Amino acid sequence: CFGHNAGNAPRKRYRTITMLQQILNDMFIEPGLLAELNEEQKQVLFFKMREEQVRRWKEREAQLEKEEAKKVKPKKVSKKTVSWLKASDSDVWVWVMGEHPDDKSYDDICDEIMAERAALQAQKEAEELRAKKEAELERRFSGLYMEQEEAARKEEARKAAALEQSRQEELKKREEEERKKAEEEVKRLKEERELQIYMDLKQVQYQDKEEKAWQDSLRRSKAADQRRRSLAKQTREDHRRRSVKALERGKVMAMMKAFVPSKSSSAPKPKPRTLTLASEPINQRPSMRRSLSSSSREEIIRWFREDQLSLKVCFQQDHSRIAPWFHGIISREDAEDLLSKSSPGSFLVRISEKIFGYVLSYRSQKEFKHFLIDAADSCYMLLGDQIKFTSLQELVEYHQEEPITPSGGERLLHPCGQKPGTLDYADLFI
Repeated sequence: CFGHNAGNAPRKRYRTITMLQQILNDMFIEPGLLAELNEEQKQVLFFKMREEQVRRWKEREAQLEKEEAKKVKPKKVSKKTVSWLKASDSDVWVWVMGEHPDDKSYDDICDEIMAERAALQAQKEAEELRAKKEAELERRFSGLYMEQEEAARKEEARKAAALEQSRQEELKKREEEERKKAEEEVKRLKEERELQIYMDLKQVQYQDKEEKAWQDSLRRSKAADQRRRSLAKQTREDHRRRSVKALERGKVMAMMKAFVPSKSSSAPKPKPRTLTLASEPINQRPSMRRSLSSSSREEIIRWFREDQLSLKVCFQQDHSRIAPWFHGIISREDAEDLLSKSSPGSFLVRISEKIFGYVLSYRSQKEFKHFLIDAADSCYMLLGDQIKFTSLQELVEYHQEEPITPSGGERLLHPCGQKPGTLDYADLFI
């Protein structure tokens, strides 16, 4: 029944680039797709997105350096001069601090200088805070109505002009009632900040705590960098080990097939397994795009019939019957309910409810884990992994020997079958 439908229906390709490639191209992942990932896949995705950001940043910095090198900076001519204050006898005026009874002490002068600096710094921060609040008000009330937005913009400009004018006239005019509270808050923060800066400047005369804090921050940053390098080295070594074992396994399978007589089958010739290393550049093809948005159940069923059924991804290795671990379009809760009745190490492969792909559901000793399987270009691979498989059966057989994640040590031991008297994949073949 399903062979006839797959032969007559027009073949339609739903993907041309992998799911991970499109996520790195857009630097965005939809919340629905993110919910399908487990913690290990989220960490791998974060590292790859970070590497893509660093690569783009380096390209942009190199371009800016080339542009700066082309520009010729003109030399500045210094016009600074010094003129001396003359006394009544036309000689240079000299003042000896402390000789006059009205002269201030050194500590008083230092206090005045620090108070003046604190006032200037507080004034500058107050201006920045006032500008920030102006921008926040404009952002909060923009986009509601075009007429109100235009009127609000004119009102803001008028009030800003009135505020500037009031400063020039030594604050002789008051602002409108709407900005009175904001001005009082800015004034209060200004006084607090002025006092805080003044006390900080006084404290700098006796000790310098900022240097110690900077040294501690530098030490923590170096320790974090060392941990990240160790984690990256461990990940590369694990990927190299798994890649070598996958190649060895592929050679053994090829030798076994050479001595076993082949059976006639309508399945297409499988593609050789390829390895994708994290250091290789991503092939970006902007003209072809794969949708990651949520799809309806009818679209997913049509995708499976037209694009996957002819590949017999749900069958065993000899294509004689459907694999016991294969399930139809079921939810995460239904998968966990099936696995809860089995022992740790049980697993199943189900069709995702939201995207054109599959999900590997696994029961460990303490919890249930779900791994998203990307089914791009007739190849199957766990999202964030480097090893591609030509079929789901090959993926399952590989992880029966090798763990899914280095930290978790998950091996596929017991396939979880259907509930008695039900077939959740029946609507895929009708």
